[in-house]
Amino acid sequence: MERISPPLTGNERETLRAFLDYHRATLAWKCEGLTDEQLRRSSMPPSTLSLLGLVRHMAEVERHWFRRVLNGEELAHLWSDTHDFQAAYDASGSSRTEAFAAWREEIEHARRIESAADSLDVTAYVPSWEEEASLRLVMLHLIHEYARHNGHADFLREALDGTTGA
Repeated sequence: MERISPPLTGNERETLRAFLDYHRATLAWKCEGLTDEQLRRSSMPPSTLSLLGLVRHMAEVERHWFRRVLNGEELAHLWSDTHDFQAAYDASGSSRTEAFAAWREEIEHARRIESAADSLDVTAYVPSWEEEASLRLVMLHLIHEYARHNGHADFLREALDGTTGA
């Protein structure tokens, strides 16, 4: 996934798309060049947080917001039978191939759903919030979620091999 800076003068939708893709690419970049074992290495016991766990979690997040909420699909979680988003963090039995394939598939679904929406003002009911939310809010929420977890990825990567960078 190529990391391209968002446009400085794009319209709202182009800018939101670009920032979301920028943060997606940042997570992929933080995982480049590492072995499966390194990607699974947790931050600090008892936490199970790892780079691979972040990839799995973001696959769940993409799946939830774009497919379940915006598209109204009834889907199970990828890594939990109890609808637990936190279960994805435990990547101890996962591989780069499995996690990244699921994440990329969910990103492609998300892009398709977003592109098909008539506008950023399209809304969908969010059961956990008990109210409607716009596509605009969903995209901003995902940007926020990626930005927060990319901060975690910075620390995880630095602890593995000293690599730092924005």
